[in-house]
Parts: sequence; structure tokens; C-alpha cells
Amino acid sequence: MTATILVIMGSVRAKRHNPVLAGWVAAIGHETTGVAFELVDLADWSLPMDDEPAIPATGGYLQPHTQAWSAKIASAAGFVFVTPQYNWGYPAALKNAIDHCYREWRDKPLLIVTYGGHGGGKCAAQLVQIAEALKMRVVPAMPALTLSRAMIAGDAISPDIDFAEQRSEIEGACAALVAMVAAD
Repeated sequence: MTATILVIMGSVRAKRHNPVLAGWVAAIGHETTGVAFELVDLADWSLPMDDEPAIPATGGYLQPHTQAWSAKIASAAGFVFVTPQYNWGYPAALKNAIDHCYREWRDKPLLIVTYGGHGGGKCAAQLVQIAEALKMRVVPAMPALTLSRAMIAGDAISPDIDFAEQRSEIEGACAALVAMVAAD
């Protein structure tokens, strides 16, 4: 399979664990399935709020950054959202990135991996609702990584050590995502 899965980092905060955790998930996905799991850092994409004259469902994007984002999303066979849970929800940067497009997400598989002091179940539930509105197909397993206060406050985490017990859950979820992609 030559498909590419985009692993979208849901946080753009200056001090964040997102790159390490998303990289870990991407590496597990590739090791488990042999499929390319490409990291996409929203911090690298300038996606201003509501600067297109038409709604995304029309697909008539005028802004170069939206056209580039649209092409990136359209090129993917499936997605993994790796995102923290902030105040029982998902980060605004992730919602903004999702809302920049519409048709590009349709019918594509999505795996949701959350993390935070409470794991991220409320965040995942909200993202499922968004995915349903976009007619995406969500992998039933939604790994939620619980960070201790020390991890949240600290500068570094070691996913292979800190979340070793959840590795098999991530492997299974990535395999399920790739199976959904292969079924297309």
C-alpha cells in the first residue's frame, strides 16, 4: 500500500508534548503496518481564522494557505489526530484546521489519540461529533494517554517508557485505521 496517513498534531502551544507523542504514534503506526505515517505540525501552517470569502463546503478557496492546506488534506488516505484535551475539549487550532476544509475530509478514516491529565475522553467524544458531521469514518478504539502532574509540568516525557502499557492499544488502533484505508 502506498497510501499516506497524516498524523496531525492538535496543539500549537509553545511548551507542548505534542511533537513527542505524535512522533511516537507515527513511528508505531509505521512499524506496525509498513504504511507511511507523516507528521503534520499545525504550528507550521498559517491558517488564519475565517479569511475565506466563501464557506469551505463550496471548495472555492482563494487564499494560497487554504489552497495548500486543502491539497495536503486531499492527498491523505486517512488521518490520526494526536491532541491534548484542554478544559474538557480540543484545542482551537485543531478546530480551525479542520474547519478550513470540508470535502477533503469526507469518507476518510480517522484515528483519534488524546492525552492529558484525564486522558482526553471528552476531547475524543467531541472530535467524533465533528468527524460524523464531515462524514469521516472513525476507528472505534481511541487511545487516551493520561499524563501525571509531573509529566504535564515537566519538560520531557518518554512515551516508550511512560506509556509502554498502552503501546499494544496504539498498535491495534493503527492497524484498524490502515485496514479501513485498505478497504477503500
